[in-house]
Amino acid sequence: MKDTEKYLIHATIAADGVVERSDVVGAVFGQTEGLLGDELDLRDLQESSRVGRIDVGVQSENGQSFGEVTVASSLDKVETAILAAALETIDRIGPCQASVEVTSIEDVRAAKRREVVERAKELIAGGFEETSLASDDILEEVREAARVEGIVEYEGLPAGPRVGDSDAVIVVEGRADVLTLLECGIKNAVAVEGTNVPDAVADLTADRTVTAFLDGDRGGELILRELAQVGDVDYVAFAPPGESVEDLDRNAVFEALRGKVPYSSLADEPNLREAAAGDEGDGGLGSAEGNGRLDGRDGGVGVDSSSDDSASETPDSGATDSDTPDADESGSGGVASGGTGGATEGGLVEAVETGSAPATAEAESASSTTGTESGAETDEAATEPSDDASPDDVPVDDEPRSIEEHVQEVVDSGSDRARLLGDDRSVLAEVDAGDAFEAVESAESAPHTVVVDGPIDQRLLDVAAQRGVRELLGREVGEFVKRPVGTRVLTVGDLRAES
Repeated sequence: MKDTEKYLIHATIAADGVVERSDVVGAVFGQTEGLLGDELDLRDLQESSRVGRIDVGVQSENGQSFGEVTVASSLDKVETAILAAALETIDRIGPCQASVEVTSIEDVRAAKRREVVERAKELIAGGFEETSLASDDILEEVREAARVEGIVEYEGLPAGPRVGDSDAVIVVEGRADVLTLLECGIKNAVAVEGTNVPDAVADLTADRTVTAFLDGDRGGELILRELAQVGDVDYVAFAPPGESVEDLDRNAVFEALRGKVPYSSLADEPNLREAAAGDEGDGGLGSAEGNGRLDGRDGGVGVDSSSDDSASETPDSGATDSDTPDADESGSGGVASGGTGGATEGGLVEAVETGSAPATAEAESASSTTGTESGAETDEAATEPSDDASPDDVPVDDEPRSIEEHVQEVVDSGSDRARLLGDDRSVLAEVDAGDAFEAVESAESAPHTVVVDGPIDQRLLDVAAQRGVRELLGREVGEFVKRPVGTRVLTVGDLRAES
């Protein structure tokens, strides 16, 4: 019946005595039987599903009963009206005198149509996601997807595809960490999968340059101590405090690896993470003594991002220690080595992906100087106000005031504006009343109250409820198909009546 109902007949009942739901249902069927003829007999209509279930709510107080009756109908408009009028002929319910009055006949389809119209407006406004990829973007996306290789197994452990043949490896905690490094183009990582370091990883550290890249929590520190006891660790890098390697983006991964330090410099420290953070400036990437040359020829931290094809075709520009005879002489296991001036992120990425030198010392110095001058110009330009800035998007006032004051300024003055207020009644933004929907939808922080010099419609109510707006105040209120519980809707008159 729910799928075919067209109208809902709403009626109230009043009885001079205590009656129950079953008494009301019996009166409806009993006192309308034969009244309208065979074609509109209520029992026959219900059996043929042209009339739905009769819902009754009744309560008794002081020896009298009151309630509501709702009848769903799939009849046409005329037949439904006749059926509704027949209900008003009921004059007894059970043993008591009673009266029935039809209060309304609701057109279910009209309500649905209103809801469809409002929703269609919302979809037109923001439901279409316009995306267009240029040919260069398509090629870049496909190349990126092709570059990321899947996880393989090394002695039953999750690993990158180059762990087996690389002279340098990165030891991480879990499978997700390996995947994160793969997405950054680093293919020589292996996971220990827990605090109990497997024999396969311990054996692997015996003849490789090993960098432990671990989470920035106590678990990462415990794994490092275990790994150092059963194997050889050359360098250590931690994710930022409280973060995991798997949660880092590309920039954060390389930044953490740039800050790696020799394990020997902090082996005796009680807190390895704090010691590693303190040693970054001395033994990390920026140290020429600790990390060797930034010439693309040493293995660095053991980052291996070269593909098998590139390794075989260009042996002079590989990314592993084994590709260069003088790797051990440089004394480095760093991510990308650098002089005392430090390596830029761009240089690191270039070294990782191509194995070539990111920049000479002179180029780095020039780049640093240019970057400083450019940054200064940018900062100076940023302080200048933009001529294109819209005053509507700027909060007009951040001083807390009463709701009545805002109502007077926005609604009583006929400003044709909408004002977004914070929890303390300060003004977050003020826009044209017609732009209230977009202002609430795009507000950086959800307003507590919205005051509009105009009607509040379903569309504005829906976006306010979605953003968590607590109060909507307007000149008038439109018809609502649905009214969210969390947002209070008032006209200016309602507000003043309450106060």
